[in-house]
Amino acid sequence: MDNDKERETAEFYERLKVELDNSNTWPAEYLFKFIVPTSDENIKKVEEAFDCMGAVIKTTKSKTGKFTSISIDLEVKDSQEIIDKYQEVSTIKGIVSL
Repeated sequence: MDNDKERETAEFYERLKVELDNSNTWPAEYLFKFIVPTSDENIKKVEEAFDCMGAVIKTTKSKTGKFTSISIDLEVKDSQEIIDKYQEVSTIKGIVSL
């Protein structure tokens, strides 16, 4: 079962890389969007993944306060940098990448 999930994840990132390369000229501005269960720890983990990169980070809590959306505007050098960042934050419990 884990092998199937790993293969699906690898295929997803391969498709994403192709789409990004077809629709961008590198380097390019890219807007990362995430939703995390609201906690200082979750928000800090996402912010730390983009620390010292010149990113503009904006956080907004949901009406109920249970979730926080995080938008990160960053100039990236290529599609692999985007994929690396998505993979880095994917370990945060409950994170949703948009």
